[in-house]
Amino acid sequence: MKNKIALLYGPVGGNTERVAKLIAKKIGAEKSVLIPVKDANKDSLSEFKSLIIGGSTIGTHTWSHKNTSSDWDQFMPTFKTIDFTGKKVAIFGLGDQLAYTNNFVDDMRTFYNVLIENGATVIGQWPTEGYEFNESAAIVDGKFVGLPLNEDHEEELSEGRIESWLNTFVSQL
Repeated sequence: MKNKIALLYGPVGGNTERVAKLIAKKIGAEKSVLIPVKDANKDSLSEFKSLIIGGSTIGTHTWSHKNTSSDWDQFMPTFKTIDFTGKKVAIFGLGDQLAYTNNFVDDMRTFYNVLIENGATVIGQWPTEGYEFNESAAIVDGKFVGLPLNEDHEEELSEGRIESWLNTFVSQL
């Protein structure tokens, strides 16, 4: 498994899972393993040298009375204890740059901060050009810390962006 790329994503269902599966398909089943964050644990991630991590900044967990927290909310205490030293990690995030123009893909920064603090080499930064938003916590040194996708209003751009993004780093993994 160490030679495969772990694709850790959440929540299950909806756009985030669809994007994670598309990324896995583009990388190839022989090179990647999909891991829903709700099924992840510290040991299952420790065997991978490379990971791609994704989630959504705003999702149904935000407004559903049936689900008080997201899969990432539940996993985050464990995620913060993982030693990522020597691991290369890329991040993708889903957000709505029109409805949440002041918080576009902010959760990517949450992942980034934990990864950097815990020794990861974060790869796959992405330019801000081509997006319209007011603010995003996910920008470091003028670039997004990973790939932002807007499945609500720009779904037709996602596949091309994913291909271009993967081409910038997959050969390094």
